[in-house]
Amino acid sequence: MRIGIDVGGTNTDAVLLDGRQVLASIKTSTTEDVTSGIVAAINGLQQQRAFDPAAVQAVMIGTTHFINALVEAHRLAPTAAVRLSLPAGASLPPMVDWPQRLVDAVSGRSYLVHGGHEFDGRHIAELDESELRKAAEDMGQAGVRSVAITSVFSPVNAEFEARAAEIIAAQLPDVAISLSHEIGRIGLLERENATVINAALRELAAHIVDGLAASVSGAGITAPLYLSQNDGTLMDVDFARRYPVATFASGPTNSMRGAAVLSGLDTCAVVDVGGTTSDVGVLRQGFPREATTDVSVAGIRTNFRMPDVLSIGIGGGSRVRGTAVGPDSVGYELTSKALVFGGDTLTATDLAVAAGRAEIGDPSLVAHLDRDVVRAALDRIAADVSDVVERMRTSAEPLPVVAGGGGSVLLPDELSDAGRVHRPENYAVANAIGAAIAQIGGEVDRVYAIEPGRREAVVEEAKQEAVDRAIAAGASPASVGIVDFDEVPIPYLPGNATRIRVKAVGDLQLGA
Repeated sequence: MRIGIDVGGTNTDAVLLDGRQVLASIKTSTTEDVTSGIVAAINGLQQQRAFDPAAVQAVMIGTTHFINALVEAHRLAPTAAVRLSLPAGASLPPMVDWPQRLVDAVSGRSYLVHGGHEFDGRHIAELDESELRKAAEDMGQAGVRSVAITSVFSPVNAEFEARAAEIIAAQLPDVAISLSHEIGRIGLLERENATVINAALRELAAHIVDGLAASVSGAGITAPLYLSQNDGTLMDVDFARRYPVATFASGPTNSMRGAAVLSGLDTCAVVDVGGTTSDVGVLRQGFPREATTDVSVAGIRTNFRMPDVLSIGIGGGSRVRGTAVGPDSVGYELTSKALVFGGDTLTATDLAVAAGRAEIGDPSLVAHLDRDVVRAALDRIAADVSDVVERMRTSAEPLPVVAGGGGSVLLPDELSDAGRVHRPENYAVANAIGAAIAQIGGEVDRVYAIEPGRREAVVEEAKQEAVDRAIAAGASPASVGIVDFDEVPIPYLPGNATRIRVKAVGDLQLGA
């Protein structure tokens, strides 16, 4: 057995699975401290279907802790950005395009040092170790607790980043260090931004992961704990401590993966309607389609791996004013503020109950609502969601639509442009199911200089490296396969430069 938990802004959903069979499921309100909500969810599963905690082989959790901390500019560590690029790359300093409130929140400091590589691995300049030591000394005096190191074209050659990390760690042994070639892709500023974000979240990651582990062990469960990544795969707690940015958008990803399993459709559009937002994404071969352009996170441009998701401010907790719904939401206070729960705030959930689409709370408390207004507001929700689904399509071929999340009661049985809406069994907890059935992945994303006659050998080398990474991360070797492969020649660079991206995925090797 395994337990899947997804912590959203409004609800914490949990499921108990035996293989792919759902033994129990529960939806509880997310608590302010989050961990007590997880404990309540596990206790709720135990009440629904008594189980021996020792029989649980793994617990998978999807959480919004880290992206919320960034958006709210809260609990971020004092961070320094070190860029290895001089004499090039000095015109735009690190964090140049950040909102000022986030620069202030991380006490942002930046240092430019000689170093970096050309696209083919040649040195722009030799690494100046004395500059690094001087920078480290200044960081120590300034109280920096986390460092992001970025070198020009480090995804091609990471030697300078690795050496810089050794030098800084020797002088500041208690400082957390994040390296850009492990986080972002080609594109200096965006990769650097992603690395600085990761560095700023490292302290919080350690605290949150410890709290999640304590909440699980407090329920008597000694099984390994995994966190959901934003590509539909899992990471262990040590990886989560080092790379908290990998959890960004894991909630919509879990819902998409869960909807695919529940519906039996591995290529479809998924509309995940939560308490605060509706997230729309597209699945290809059972995994979320990744964004191919830079992704803005809290107003910061980044280029690390993210699912291609469009979100709108419509959810079960959205406030309703006339026929306008959202974008603000009552969030986890839904069960105290919505009319059907005796509150004084008209929410989208009240509309669904008034229209007879859901049995939530006390329907008599919304019997007075004007039926024409209710219908008009729900029609507007359907039109807005249908528009987003249409925008996510990349071809004229029909794309089935699967609804997930408790808030999907807001949707009609058919969307005007997208056709019938599939609502599989247990759709309300699709996100927790997606977390529970997540697999282990390994990815390679690199620019190769391919010599004549060597293409097949280079491709096979990249594929094998992706497979090896998945196995090293805990995938069962016999189950690993290649699920995504991209090969893009870069014509403006000499030497047959080609970007190759390979993703391998396999089932979690339980008990390993």
